[in-house]
Amino acid sequence: TMVCADYGLAALDNRLAEVYAAELAKPAAAKDLAARQRGWVKGRDECWKADDKKLCVEEEYRTRIAELQINSPGAMAATPVAFNCNDNSKPFTMAYYADYDDQPAVITFGNDQAIIFRERSGSGSKYGRTGISFWEHQGEATVEFFGIALKCTPIKTTGNL
Repeated sequence: TMVCADYGLAALDNRLAEVYAAELAKPAAAKDLAARQRGWVKGRDECWKADDKKLCVEEEYRTRIAELQINSPGAMAATPVAFNCNDNSKPFTMAYYADYDDQPAVITFGNDQAIIFRERSGSGSKYGRTGISFWEHQGEATVEFFGIALKCTPIKTTGNL
């Protein structure tokens, strides 16, 4: 009901249907793609428990679209950018996917990974979603990862900053 009543959510639903159908039609489509989609629907439907139900549903759609695009057979892989952070107990990287819907990035902190989305910023690069924010400005990144605050700088290597 919420998706059909909201133009933005309905547009995301239509876009997901397009991306999913295109992935399903590929000869190299994962055998468990339909099962994963059913699992995603169940997860999306759990948004009724969220404080901000609409934001939860929106993030679920955006994340699923990005997952399908990033994991598509033949998709171009992003080169992760590694960072040195004030808490170097776990490796921290960002992988940017500027050519996909919403220009997502995959943030990795130790063994934890999440898809985050480009946000408007007066300067620098800003990404986020519920529980995670990343803002890189003038060679320094400020990161909040589910309550862990980090200050980071990109590691300069051949091919990236």
